[in-house]
Amino acid sequence: MPGATEAAVRGFRSARFGMTPDEVRAAIVADFGLAQSDILDGMNNVERTRVLSALVPDVLPDGGAAQVSYVFGYRSGTLIQAGVLWSAATDPAITPALMNANGEVLRAFFSAAGYAADRVVTDAVLDSGLLLFRGADTDGRTVILLQQGTFTDGVVGQLPLTPSSLTLLYALDPDNPDILTLNEGDF
Repeated sequence: MPGATEAAVRGFRSARFGMTPDEVRAAIVADFGLAQSDILDGMNNVERTRVLSALVPDVLPDGGAAQVSYVFGYRSGTLIQAGVLWSAATDPAITPALMNANGEVLRAFFSAAGYAADRVVTDAVLDSGLLLFRGADTDGRTVILLQQGTFTDGVVGQLPLTPSSLTLLYALDPDNPDILTLNEGDF
């Protein structure tokens, strides 16, 4: 479509790829009105990455509470990924129907966001759920919307997937993430 702006994945809300943990903390406070004490600071010991996370009510309006997480690279120490997770663990009142609705709203949003068709995958069936949307911008930065759950075979009136979680990820470089990796010959 002439004149249309192509989607660009820069991070999540005001948290941008390449920011330091202190900059992302300030973004979390500004974006969600949380106190510094609401932000948990942890480590992914396998990937050797730092993670800031917080429980946030209504990241998506009327969508239930979600855990929002920010991952900082092993070597760079800067933001490489942001994620939002909805599940019964993040909000005991969240239902499969609400997770389905959240997924539909977000898939429609991303489908209309201007990603080039050759860099988009939608509705791909996976062993553990559905890849509702995956889109990459011209720099390879990617947004991924994944619904995981249990498939139902042939039950009339039920959705084919009963979701147990909905995950939205923004990744700087999903094919070559800044995590600890071991190469052949390291050991």
